[in-house]
Amino acid sequence: MTTDTSTTGSPAPRTPAARTPAARGRGSRSPLASAGLHLTLLAASVIAVFPVLWILLTSLKPAQHAITTDFVKEPTLGNYRYLLESSHFLSWFGNSVLVAGVTTVLGVFIAATTGYAVSRFKFPGMKPLMWTLLITQMFPMAILIVPLYNLMGDLGLLNQPVGLIITYLTIAVPFCAWMMKGFFDTIPVEIDESGRVDGLNPFGTFWRLILPLAKPGLAVTGFYAFITAWGEVAYASAFMVGEENLTLAGGLQTFVTQYTSNWGAMSAASVLIAIPAAIFFVFAQRHLVAGMTAGATKG
Repeated sequence: MTTDTSTTGSPAPRTPAARTPAARGRGSRSPLASAGLHLTLLAASVIAVFPVLWILLTSLKPAQHAITTDFVKEPTLGNYRYLLESSHFLSWFGNSVLVAGVTTVLGVFIAATTGYAVSRFKFPGMKPLMWTLLITQMFPMAILIVPLYNLMGDLGLLNQPVGLIITYLTIAVPFCAWMMKGFFDTIPVEIDESGRVDGLNPFGTFWRLILPLAKPGLAVTGFYAFITAWGEVAYASAFMVGEENLTLAGGLQTFVTQYTSNWGAMSAASVLIAIPAAIFFVFAQRHLVAGMTAGATKG
């Protein structure tokens, strides 16, 4: 834009250029398109929330109305009282917390150290090792139950939490190690070199400098390992017997058998089981977002 100084000697005030129709239309949508978008999002939200809401409502129904289509009819907390007072739910919960907690801690540590070693060091057999970790993910869990059952039986680990922990680690660690290698590859090698200049050994460099920068990867790895152990059914049902030794996944099956169906108690147990998983997800998500934001704002 040019200014006029021919008459007054001072520049004329600037006026904003009029927006063209193309500029006004850029980035905006018609009312019909906006309504369609909001209706689609609303329908997707209803579809996602409805199963969870239905289980919650079923857990509040008495036994005679458990399988009816009534949303709320004679609501009661009797299912929760039965669950906590007349079943082994607390034992199942404690067993699951033990198995999932140890699996998460060991899984994150083993996956992080493995991923860092493969990302930073060159050693004989590195590529075969990574291919082995990848190929193990291709086997369906069902075909591994029998050989793992026989192996755990020979080691005396059947009906023991240690057996489940080792089994879940074999599932979670290979995938998590690959994922952690990808995160470590994005961290500059110069950070390792500066740590060695300051006198840190390789593990000190990993623990003090690299690991804090890999919080997003640690959060996702921890969440994956936790969910693997918390919600797994096949191995928990095959390796553990006796109601007091079951985990939550195996204990739920006792409410619905060939001869009895206690849908109210099973729904109540599902609600209580989902709470720790939701809390862990919120915790992991918070650290994941915080780690990404910190990495994006560093100069």
